[in-house]
Amino acid sequence: MTENASNFLRTIISDDLKSGKHETIVTRFPPEPNGFLHIGHAKAICVNFGLAQEFQGQTNLRFDDTNPEKEEQAYIDAIEEDIRWLGFDWNGKVKFTSDYFDTLYEYALHLIKNGNAYVCDLSAEQMREYRGSLTEPGKNSPNRDRSVDENLELFEKMKNGEFDEGACSLRAKIDMASPNINLRDPIIYRIRKVHHHQTGDKWCIYPSYDFAHGQGDAQEGVTHSLCSLEFEDHRPLYEWFLNNLPVPSKPRQIEFARLNVNYTVTSKRKLKKLVDESVVAGWDDPRMPTIAGMRRRGVTPASIRKFIDMSGISRAVGTVVDLGMLDAAIRDDLNDNAPRAMAVLKPLKVVLTNLPEGHHEMVTQPEHPQKPELGEREIPFSREIYIDQEDFNEDSTLSKKKFKRLVPGDYVRLRGAYIIKAEEFSKDADGNVVEIKATIVEGSLGANVDGIKPRGVIHWVSVEHGVPATIRVYDRLFNHPTPDKGDNDFMDHINPDSLQIIEGCIVEPSLMMAEPEQSFQFEREGYFVADRYEHSPNHLVFNKTIGLRDVWERSV
Repeated sequence: MTENASNFLRTIISDDLKSGKHETIVTRFPPEPNGFLHIGHAKAICVNFGLAQEFQGQTNLRFDDTNPEKEEQAYIDAIEEDIRWLGFDWNGKVKFTSDYFDTLYEYALHLIKNGNAYVCDLSAEQMREYRGSLTEPGKNSPNRDRSVDENLELFEKMKNGEFDEGACSLRAKIDMASPNINLRDPIIYRIRKVHHHQTGDKWCIYPSYDFAHGQGDAQEGVTHSLCSLEFEDHRPLYEWFLNNLPVPSKPRQIEFARLNVNYTVTSKRKLKKLVDESVVAGWDDPRMPTIAGMRRRGVTPASIRKFIDMSGISRAVGTVVDLGMLDAAIRDDLNDNAPRAMAVLKPLKVVLTNLPEGHHEMVTQPEHPQKPELGEREIPFSREIYIDQEDFNEDSTLSKKKFKRLVPGDYVRLRGAYIIKAEEFSKDADGNVVEIKATIVEGSLGANVDGIKPRGVIHWVSVEHGVPATIRVYDRLFNHPTPDKGDNDFMDHINPDSLQIIEGCIVEPSLMMAEPEQSFQFEREGYFVADRYEHSPNHLVFNKTIGLRDVWERSV
């Protein structure tokens, strides 16, 4: 979080500290380990961890593991890695809601003994019927007036596995006529006869999130329980439990608007469908809006944090942030920090006929044109080079204004090397240009030559020294700004051109030294990253992070 940026959460926390209500602040991040974290979670991470850092407090990482049938250790590991990669760390050991299962069970007994909870035999369908609607009050369950002793006996049988799943549940006794449906006797325990990744087979009943959330916060001394606005209607229930249980502290729940980004889907259920149906190659596919996917695409932690700052914190509902804002943050960060390199995606051979056979020399270029402290690199230059096919046009009548690259009979500058002039070209049987013969202008290495004004500057790679590489060009996964809004089936808006795999690219030899996850600006092409898993010195694989310019802005 940017310290001088104002938002209502910062004001609340500052006031609480100044008034002496709290000596320090404790926030928490409570992900459910049923999938990978996405860009929306990145906002929650930056808010919770960022504010705690700013006010010299602490943030707890507590996994909400109350639905074990949907949870996996792999998700837990991925979430921990994502948080650290974003630049944050949690206080003490990782916590789990299951750490408090014994306490939560005792709290449930407390509610029963005080006449505030009962075992209900209604099925899920019957419970929906009894709950009422937004305009009609609910009806009391036939089991609502069971005695304390009967409820204690039935709850014990639930705990001991004597009932089938769905046979009954434990509900809080609040108000079936409440205008807030969340207060209409919500379920606080249900039967789930599944193995739990933390507690094994100890339990066959599991608490609901609404019951466990506030009590977990209270056990940990959380002062400010910051969550998205979808939980605003749950806050009265959060507070009801705290007021009716012997909790050691009373945290305050405060809601802020979640992050909605266009051209994006962030529902875990929908993201899982993309994975399960092989639309993408996993949760960390570079087209996914997951933190792991963005990381593999070459998005930097700094650019994500900057984007979260730029999008702001408010309580405004329904605000959609333009994905172009994230793209801009990524470009700014990579432009400042990514070293430069040359890569030819679609090679076209150029033979420099006035250089001798076997000629090669080293030319020098800066690692970064605005950062001389990063040093220079040497690039081999030879008689035969590759340029990109798009950098040559056989029509010599094209004006310099319309085409700033190579045409027959005219000049271009090779980046960091000579001025060359195209003399002639040859084609294959299909009419494709396959080779250009050109000459270098003597004395033009790193210098201008009187009377010669090149059309422009193009990149190149030595034929003899260039290294083959696979380049994956990624685009937005969806071609609709709101792919899942209203009646839209998000699967109907998959961008068929979201991935292009280009084999046979040729890159400068220095890129053999690239480490996985190292980013570069490929001159005139965009920003690319060495793939996190598949790149090696013997198998170069680069993923396109983003182009040098926003092509979507011009196309929509």
